[in-house]
Amino acid sequence: MSKDKNPRRVADNEAMAKLRMLRTSPQKLNLVAAMIRGKKVEKALTDLTFSNKRIAVDVKKCLQSAIANAENNHNLDVDELIVAEAYVGKNLTMKRGRPRARGRFGKIIKPFSELTIKVRQVEEQA
Repeated sequence: MSKDKNPRRVADNEAMAKLRMLRTSPQKLNLVAAMIRGKKVEKALTDLTFSNKRIAVDVKKCLQSAIANAENNHNLDVDELIVAEAYVGKNLTMKRGRPRARGRFGKIIKPFSELTIKVRQVEEQA
């Protein structure tokens, strides 16, 4: 009387990695995610390595995790992987403040975001 196994959340030729609680705004993170969408994973890793954006280090770590999931958990060929999807979502927002002149209060918002990367294996055309 055991429960049925959960169905896979991605297709048979895909693997996924998710990174939560990234301390940056979703808008800034989406600029880096857009940079790697649709590219081969080697090119995407190279672009993230030489990017000037601070958050590119964390995006690279998430992409490496997705590649490792594809190789170890789903037996996909690393040389044929592309970044199928890279999308960004909002997470919590810390609200902080700073006293300003004449009794006012300057609002400081510190947003968090989350990143999901899906890699897909595609056969190269000869």
